[in-house]
Amino acid sequence: MVFAQAKTEKFEVNGNCGMCKTRIEKAANSVDGVTKADWVQETKMLTVAFDSTKTTVHKVQMAIAKVGHDTPMHKASDEVYNALPGCCKYDRTVAKKESTGHEGHKH
Repeated sequence: MVFAQAKTEKFEVNGNCGMCKTRIEKAANSVDGVTKADWVQETKMLTVAFDSTKTTVHKVQMAIAKVGHDTPMHKASDEVYNALPGCCKYDRTVAKKESTGHEGHKH
């Protein structure tokens, strides 16, 4: 018999408002095995609790990207992102800037 393996993961999900929160949490909760999803607008961090025998953090992030929100592992398609309401369109250039050079690094 396989016992449930409760895991909690925390990762960044881009979004702006209460509608984003609802959409992100609904997408995460739609994944079989997810028991709790809580996205904090101010920090852009999603805490998700799930049964690791049923799903993975990879699958959760994929479900979130499918509804239009970028995650560390998956980027939403432009088509889905562009269909989001105006207030939900987060700045997608932020993630790209981080990998361009050495700004922000302390040597």
